[in-house]
Parts: sequence; C-alpha cells; structure tokens
Amino acid sequence: MPMTEVSYGGATPIDGYGPGFFRVGGEVFQGAVLVTASGASAWGGWEDTSLLAGIAEETDVLILGTGEEMTLIPAHFRATVEALEIGVEPMASATAARTYNVLLSEGRRVAALLLPVG
Repeated sequence: MPMTEVSYGGATPIDGYGPGFFRVGGEVFQGAVLVTASGASAWGGWEDTSLLAGIAEETDVLILGTGEEMTLIPAHFRATVEALEIGVEPMASATAARTYNVLLSEGRRVAALLLPVG
C-alpha cells in the first residue's frame, strides 16, 4: 500500500501528546493549549475565554478536547464561543487532536482547545 505524506500547507499541526503535555509544530506545551493554523499558546482552562475573540476571524469550528474522556463543557464557555459565531465540537482530547489535524490538512478554518490527558 503506498503511503501518502500529509501536507498542512505551512499550518501548525498537533504532532503528539502524552501525560500532561502536547507537542505542537515541534514545540512542547505543558498543560492545556490553544492551537490554530498560525501557532499555539498556553490556555488557562474554562475560565480563560480571552483567547477566543482573537481567533474568531480565522476560525469556523473549534475542536474542544475535554481531557481523557468527552465531558460536557460549561454553559458560560459554550455561550461565549457561540456568541463569536464559532461552532464548537467537544470530544476527548486524543480524538480532538486527530480531528484537528484532519480538518487542518483539508484547509479548513479550524482551531483546537485541548485539556491534557493523564
């Protein structure tokens, strides 16, 4: 079977993750992280909605990694995202990382907020 290398067209993919960290575009981030096509930064968790306004113009859908398992997201957080007219899709962080990379490779306007696993 021929292997095809995935191209992200200069955008920032999620390279991997492990207990308490994410590797994004070759850089390691401890704890929660926000990832967009243009880069990544630390995220302070559910109370930290300040980063959302900065990504609204370049994001159609926010993939939200809720940790080891999918959990409900706080109502105030969902309301903030939806007020910015960004779709939000919660899922386990491992699934979120993979989904983000697939959508990114398709050229979609996607971002990911990921809580760490383990």
